[in-house]
Amino acid sequence: MRRTRPIRAVLSALLVTGACATAGFLPAQSAGADTPRAERAAASDGLLTAMQHDFGLTKPQAEARLAAEKQATATEKKARKAAGSAYAGSWFTPKSERLTVAVADRAKAAEVRATGAAVEVVSHSAAQLDAAKKRIDALGAPAGVSSWRVDWKANRVVVEVLADQQADNDVASFLARARAAGPLTVRTTDHAPSTLAAGTVGGDPYYTGNVRCSIGFSVQGGFVTAGHCGGAGQSVSGWDGSYVGNFQGSSFPDNDYAWVNVGSGWWTVPVVLGWGTVSDQLVRGSAEAPVGASICRSGSTSHWHCGTVLAKNETVNYSQGAVHQMTKTSVCAEPGDSGGSFISGDQAQGVTSGGWGNCTSGGETWYQPINEILGRYGLTLHTA
Repeated sequence: MRRTRPIRAVLSALLVTGACATAGFLPAQSAGADTPRAERAAASDGLLTAMQHDFGLTKPQAEARLAAEKQATATEKKARKAAGSAYAGSWFTPKSERLTVAVADRAKAAEVRATGAAVEVVSHSAAQLDAAKKRIDALGAPAGVSSWRVDWKANRVVVEVLADQQADNDVASFLARARAAGPLTVRTTDHAPSTLAAGTVGGDPYYTGNVRCSIGFSVQGGFVTAGHCGGAGQSVSGWDGSYVGNFQGSSFPDNDYAWVNVGSGWWTVPVVLGWGTVSDQLVRGSAEAPVGASICRSGSTSHWHCGTVLAKNETVNYSQGAVHQMTKTSVCAEPGDSGGSFISGDQAQGVTSGGWGNCTSGGETWYQPINEILGRYGLTLHTA
């Protein structure tokens, strides 16, 4: 960083403003409480304490869940390969600690089951559902439509509509066109999504003008964050008000990601701030956690909170416009947390975009996946 400061603040100032550490992926089979500690996922006492608090687990149960999710990483990859074009999605069930893989061809079921995953035979492949969602993305949604996504469990595209807007003519017209795009289910919600930037306040953030956001993950030469926090060329200052760098690239809406270069005495480190709730977490990669896996987030406002991955490839319809390919979680967030890191175990997952609710009453939050950001800008994640 730029100046001498307690290590907790130093790590947050340029690295990431927090992120939760939980498991990385789902398991093919249950890892019970009798699993030898050496075979379980490595976790700090602080992380295990956080999981016990947020998920209502005992310490052995938290250790077993971490191990089960990590074990599923390899299983999911093998199962996807075995399913081939019949792959129709996958999800982790915490209660059974099992990975389920959906396939659109019964002939593939035995081969996929041989990888250790449970199998569900469905009507539509992931490719077919993704194509239907892409057609809906092109329609242009009115404000009364909250979001839409491919729901692997339902094997359909799910569109969420604000409950008080169901009778709106524009909403009805959109839904009619969306139904023509492919298999569709409509659900209602009382919560409109919004981004999570905030005005200037104290803490461990970064600033662009009077906007406060949170650092996502360190990359070689800078850090990634949310696109709605600043446009290309805008100057960024750190927690102490000193100059850090400038937005080198930014996209919002359509996407919600950006990256900022680092200089002037600032540097990057492969760490996510635990905010004293858990120990600061090292970042070792960016393997993608599955639907149903535990995940945590931290930002400059609400600090460290955990939950689960609810859905992937969701289009979120903010007032500023739709943002595509988002991941939805049950983790809460508040204004100022935008851009902050989502992490699963020691694997980076994405940067906070927006959501609804708060960390007192609860809510849901979306993030832009990290691997998409790295690929878009040709960046290399800074890992330990």
